Amino acid sequence: MPELVWYRSLYGRIAFGFVALVATLLLMQGAVFLWMTGRMADLFPSRSPAQFAAAIAGDVSTALAEQPGVDLSALINGRYSGSSRGFVVAMADGRSVVSQRVPPPPNFARMARMRLFFINRPDGDPGGGRPGFGDGGPRSRGGRGEGFGRDGPAGLPDRGFRGGPPDRGSAASQPEFAEVRLDGALVGMVAVPLDPPPLSAAIRDLGPTLAGVALVLLVSGTAIAALLIFRPTRRRLQQLQEAARDIGAGQIGVRAPESGGDEVTALSRAFNEMAGQLEQRTKALETADRTRRQLLADVSHELTTPLAAILGYVETLRMSDIALDDSTRSRYLRIVNDEADRLEHIIGDLLDLARLDGGGGSLRREPVSVSHLLERVRHRHAPTVVEKKITLTTHLEPLVGLIVGDQNRLEQALQNLVANAVRHTPEGGAVTVTALTDGQTVTLRVDDTGPGIPEDQRQRVFDRFYKVDESRAGTHVPSGSGLGLSIVQAIVTRHGGTVSAANGPGGGARFEIVLPVAREDALQTPA
Repeated sequence: MPELVWYRSLYGRIAFGFVALVATLLLMQGAVFLWMTGRMADLFPSRSPAQFAAAIAGDVSTALAEQPGVDLSALINGRYSGSSRGFVVAMADGRSVVSQRVPPPPNFARMARMRLFFINRPDGDPGGGRPGFGDGGPRSRGGRGEGFGRDGPAGLPDRGFRGGPPDRGSAASQPEFAEVRLDGALVGMVAVPLDPPPLSAAIRDLGPTLAGVALVLLVSGTAIAALLIFRPTRRRLQQLQEAARDIGAGQIGVRAPESGGDEVTALSRAFNEMAGQLEQRTKALETADRTRRQLLADVSHELTTPLAAILGYVETLRMSDIALDDSTRSRYLRIVNDEADRLEHIIGDLLDLARLDGGGGSLRREPVSVSHLLERVRHRHAPTVVEKKITLTTHLEPLVGLIVGDQNRLEQALQNLVANAVRHTPEGGAVTVTALTDGQTVTLRVDDTGPGIPEDQRQRVFDRFYKVDESRAGTHVPSGSGLGLSIVQAIVTRHGGTVSAANGPGGGARFEIVLPVAREDALQTPA
């Protein structure tokens, strides 16, 4: 399985998505900051309280000069509607203007009126003889409200305040004053708090904007993360889930898409490998089931034929009303004996093949002499070849030495091939057994001069109970059980070799067994 590339992995995708999300948030926040800096002058004026009070006093003076009866409250509050500072304008005629957007402290109106009253006293001493309020003092035309005494002015008209002048307080609670003059006469007083603008004003003004921006950033960030990270992964995981569900429903040919190159792709690839193995095993089971059914049918057929013959002749021999001479009775008994031997041979082959296919029965691993095998084959079939008037020849190359395996099983495999060749070789023909080597393997070759194997049946000669006797015209030999070549294949396979069937260059069939040569390490390894 190829290794994942870091930038295509799921973790890399998540990291890239969050980097893109953070970058987007920073860009949007920068844009919002640049936009909001344009409003900072309104929310947090760069002018000092004295400058702000002087600006309001100048606007009031100008407005009164142009139109004495102007609505000062509407004018000033409208002009300074975006300001976050509170203010109070106290006029000598009794009118007053209080900031509506940010209300000033409750005592500022009273302080502004008292300031206006003391400056406009008939004796011209705004301080009543107290320090800080003389005509030549620095606070005679404006300034902070320090220096008020405890005693209130006698006979002061009731213009919105009662009692004496305000108590001294901290600097944070004191106003900054500015005089409103019209043609040189003092007609009003402006009071502006020295405190910085309250935080509640900034929150009230900027809160909705910041909340809206935060919501937009949250939605956009979530959308970016979903589009870059989770949407592609979710789609492929759904496809993988559907593929798993289809396989569970029996559609073993379904596969999950392997696009993407990340961890989900690795999971899909592993899933497809599992599905492929499952498909192979399913097909193998189906093939094994068909083979089992065919084997049962073949076994039933092969066992039924000799049993039917035995039962038929035994039934005939038991009939008392049929007179049989000795020769006929002897012939019937011989047929029964032959069929019983055939039945025993088939059952023995089936048991032998079952043990080999199932891995049962241990195989000894020992050095086996190839020349000894050829000699055993020659002696075993000597009476048969003499009877059939055919020639059995063996050839052993000088370099052929030992092979590793179970001598009895290897001899059984070679004997079956030779017996098959002798059975299908016509009278006067020849069977040749040759042993040769290439240094790595030993090949045991069996050639005959029979009719050969039809091309369309060559791949089936090792199937159980498969026979091609019908195509071997002129042999005049009884058919075998159809299990001999299957047993040969099972033995050779368990020895780590191969067996093949073909037609020789001069006609006739050729069977070859290829086995590994003996090595020192192989001689010490048990089967």
